[in-house]
Amino acid sequence: MYAGTSMRSLLAGSVLLISVALADPPKLPGVGAALQRQVDQNQIAGAVTLVVAPEKVLHLEATGWANRESQKPMAADSVFWIASMSKPITAVAVLMLQDEGKLNVNDPVSKYLPEFAGLRTPAGQPATMTISQLLTHTSGLGEAGPKDAEAWTLTDLVPLWVSAPMKYEPGARWQYTQSGINAAGRIVEVVSGQSFDQFLQDRLFTPLGMKDTTFYPGPEQWARWAQAYVRNAQTGQLEAVPPRPEFGPRHRPPQGNGGLYSTAADYGRFCQMLLQGGQFVGKRYLSPKAMTYLTQSQTGELPTGFFQNETFGNRGLNYGWALGTCVLKTPHDGVAAKLSAGTYGHGGAWGTQAWIDPVRGVAYILMVQRANFPNSDASDVRREFQQAAAEALGW
Repeated sequence: MYAGTSMRSLLAGSVLLISVALADPPKLPGVGAALQRQVDQNQIAGAVTLVVAPEKVLHLEATGWANRESQKPMAADSVFWIASMSKPITAVAVLMLQDEGKLNVNDPVSKYLPEFAGLRTPAGQPATMTISQLLTHTSGLGEAGPKDAEAWTLTDLVPLWVSAPMKYEPGARWQYTQSGINAAGRIVEVVSGQSFDQFLQDRLFTPLGMKDTTFYPGPEQWARWAQAYVRNAQTGQLEAVPPRPEFGPRHRPPQGNGGLYSTAADYGRFCQMLLQGGQFVGKRYLSPKAMTYLTQSQTGELPTGFFQNETFGNRGLNYGWALGTCVLKTPHDGVAAKLSAGTYGHGGAWGTQAWIDPVRGVAYILMVQRANFPNSDASDVRREFQQAAAEALGW
């Protein structure tokens, strides 16, 4: 599966991604230098890069600064707000319940959230959206709006979702929709009888050994948080910004659209579980059928994703959407040049990225904290990382 016999010695010397801390992790040649150039150009303050195979770490490296002002170096266990990289985890939670026969992703949302029964589409018809449409951004559901800031639980958000006007007929088009993902999280609560954060802790994070993945970082995790920065458009310099106030505090709902904090190693375990077809270290988390919903486009010929305008190449038809993940149908120049058709994953608002290439059998995980990328999925940081890693692997 790994192209190029020149990399056999590197792969043979790799280690299982089971322990959180790797005393002497492998490093792919050229990756650190590529990220250091991004640091030197003031694109980012620092980064943690990770490349994993199903049972091996191929690369783990920290570059630059976790905090430039205090001259705190980036560390392999630095903690990051991963934002929308939370969405695939939300989809996995839903699919775990489907595997147990407790729901079906083709069920109407109103079966689990009765408040949705009264929703009407812009044409005045009943909005019989499905769970699958929530997770593929094709539901047409409106957003919660500014009153979202007053919510303490996902239950508090339900009346905000159903009072917002529908945007379009369910299934008619793709439009990135935060409320749909959080509604799926609320369905997990209804079906499981647990809060969404507790379900994830019990069913995914603890069993997978994801000890630093949480909606609510504690003092020790905040001490390892990588400072976020914006790049000043006039000066080109990086300026520190505080954490997003709506994510992290205990009084906020566990928002599956973007509320999680994590580390590269933690998210690497999650990716390894997916690379192994839904199992990890002898424990099965998802069935093969569930994996198809997560890895194969469910949106037909609809244009999807964040490359649909002229600035980013009008690449909407190059992508499809599975449940909680974006799927690369047809590779293209730029960030997708080194990826195989069928690669799937998700990025985050502050530049974090995780993409799983099932043809090559690897996942690329990038952890940075920059708050104003024009399009974090299309960033030069992501492109340089993936290109350097792929070239080091002989691809």
